[in-house]
Amino acid sequence: MAEKAPSRGEIFVVDDDPAVRDTLSMVLTAGGYQVICFADGAALLAVARTRTPACILLDVHIPGKSGLDILKELHGEDYPAPIFMISGQGDIAMAVSAIKSGALDFIEKPFRGSEIVARLDEAIEAYARRQAQNAQSRIATLHFPGREPLTRREREVLEQFTAGASNKEAGRHLGISPRTIEDHRANIMKKLGARNAADLVRIVMTTQRQGQV
Repeated sequence: MAEKAPSRGEIFVVDDDPAVRDTLSMVLTAGGYQVICFADGAALLAVARTRTPACILLDVHIPGKSGLDILKELHGEDYPAPIFMISGQGDIAMAVSAIKSGALDFIEKPFRGSEIVARLDEAIEAYARRQAQNAQSRIATLHFPGREPLTRREREVLEQFTAGASNKEAGRHLGISPRTIEDHRANIMKKLGARNAADLVRIVMTTQRQGQV
């Protein structure tokens, strides 16, 4: 009998639809993960505060508190694992709002199992890589006086952008979709008062120079 391969980590799945939970559990287990399913947010919170999974998949519409409420209670931006929102096609505006509250990205229903495994693999690896890099990041500690502060994720996107990465390259590096990168970039430009890409780079370089004086 072949030895069982070691688990690649736990993934928490929160969805009130048993069929969705079963499907995700099946494809993610086949992908080498240990899957723990929850039917509502309260059950997730009880576990997620005491142990950290490799990743969380959180449906927007769940009984009781919404996925967005749960995300805020977990402090998504600072939670030590990537959080994906699962949303129907009509929930995209809500999913974008979730990204502003710290979700890494969103996965639209209906989804294909093989694509989800590949996407989570990439996101989990990118997340671990970024944790190591953030300690040496110059932009992570940069202050923009008089401007609305950037979230940690926005700073990561800004660092990619000022290094010359395209939306696609930045998305690959950060483990998120190019469309979500565009949303972050729009927020960054608005917060920093940049009119265009060149203006944004100029603001960052000026701030960096002032910080070195």
